Amino acid sequence: MIGRPMPERVRAAYRAEMRAARAATEPESRRRHLERAHIISQPWPHTRNHIAMFALAIAQRDRREAFGQVVRIIVAAPGSALGRYPEGSTGRATASLTQPMPMPDDLAALLRTA
Repeated sequence: MIGRPMPERVRAAYRAEMRAARAATEPESRRRHLERAHIISQPWPHTRNHIAMFALAIAQRDRREAFGQVVRIIVAAPGSALGRYPEGSTGRATASLTQPMPMPDDLAALLRTA
């Protein structure tokens, strides 16, 4: 997918999840939208998503998550450029850097058509 622009349908879904995350008033709702946006973002705007997750971790004073996001910010860009990222990963610090995760059906269908 590197070198290919993000398809418009995928970009629209990504933007919708990021808007929903910004508009969410509850941290868990914000986190869920950021996780969905992260799945959609691989490999396109992947690093940007980790920066938003880092900001949420700082706002919540969650040191473990903030540290995990710093690590992910450092490895996300090179990993995406090399096509090495775990598909379906929510991007959280509790998620493995290399282990794929089950993907929600609606996102799997969206990305299959990309």
